[in-house]
Amino acid sequence: MLVYYREITVEWGESDPFGLVYFPRMLAWFNDSEHEFFAQAGYPVKQMVEQDRTAFVMGRVNFEFVGPAAYGEKIVTRLELEEISNSTLTWACTATRRDDEALVTQGKATRVYAEIQDDGSLKAIRIPDNIRTLLGAPV
Repeated sequence: MLVYYREITVEWGESDPFGLVYFPRMLAWFNDSEHEFFAQAGYPVKQMVEQDRTAFVMGRVNFEFVGPAAYGEKIVTRLELEEISNSTLTWACTATRRDDEALVTQGKATRVYAEIQDDGSLKAIRIPDNIRTLLGAPV
């Protein structure tokens, strides 16, 4: 199934002076990578939400800090589609330093595909075939 890479630069405030990356920033790296994947694949998240009234919402995350990443360092995030079910997908995520390929963080993120209801609540629905095709998954 799909593997997606994205290069980022560690911004000021994403880690402490010792290179310990703050947990919310790790999540943001992968969230941003997923959004960029969908945008490049021709189905931006803005279109999902505003036109189709759907979204991939976070169901479960499990990340761990492995090694340092300092301000200004280049990082490569990697999303690998590990599993897809009726209404969920699970990404295996890693981030490595570009220069020496040392692992910075790793984890998993499970997303639930949901329809935005008129009252603003969410209802899990089947991931449509067009998205499954974008992900290289069986339809």
